[in-house]
Amino acid sequence: MRSLVFNVFFLLTTMLYAIVCVILSLLPGRKLMMASLRRYTRVMVWGMRRIAGINVNVTGHEHIPKDGPVIIAAKHQSYGDGFVVFSQFFDLSFVTGDAITKFLFIGRILTKMNAVVINNCGGEDQRRKMAETSAIVREQGRRLLIYPEGHLSRIGTQHKYRKGVYHLYKDFGCPVVPLASNLGQRWNQNDWVKHPGPANLEFLPPIMPGLDKDEFMARLESDIETRSIALLDLDNLGALNPYDIGKVEENDSARTKREAREAETSSAGGT
Repeated sequence: MRSLVFNVFFLLTTMLYAIVCVILSLLPGRKLMMASLRRYTRVMVWGMRRIAGINVNVTGHEHIPKDGPVIIAAKHQSYGDGFVVFSQFFDLSFVTGDAITKFLFIGRILTKMNAVVINNCGGEDQRRKMAETSAIVREQGRRLLIYPEGHLSRIGTQHKYRKGVYHLYKDFGCPVVPLASNLGQRWNQNDWVKHPGPANLEFLPPIMPGLDKDEFMARLESDIETRSIALLDLDNLGALNPYDIGKVEENDSARTKREAREAETSSAGGT
């Protein structure tokens, strides 16, 4: 019953704030819309706590530099991830795939937010586009959220980390703060059923500029995955299947995109 009530609350609240954001996106400036989005995410976190019984706890704020641009590289297990992270900051930009732009007015809202919208198939053109858009965020000294796996991961598992986060790290020349989580135990991916209990998200010590690609990617993946597994609540499993802990997965969508990238690379190499 709690899941049903929360899901109705989620849908109605999202529809209301979507209308508000569309209206605010037509006005000059960004502050009103960003304030509305932050309010929306805080309302959603309130609903997660009070309606779904998900006791959200966010720690490690001391690891986030106070000044200048910062990249937050987060574990992505749940539709609730974005709500929780956005609720912690006033003006947060983020990297997202272009599939979301198919929804009416979403493109306008994302543009207003200075979101970095990319084609998930990747390639050099998308790398260039990501660099150009993220430069605006860097110049404004803002925080940028990215999910380095590029996909929602079933709780306990992970996808292969994608190298777009390294290019941002190199272009920005700023710290990357890893974010570990076990929120998927309570709200796994986009599942209808929610599981009451504690959910912890933890900002980890920043990775400072200067590492090469292989060292950076290995450090980032190790920090996020090791701590995310440590945060798992084995006394209240929720959506977690203990046999899934540590598995590396590739879903059909990821496999199709990887094969498309490999075909594109092979074709370019043969011309």
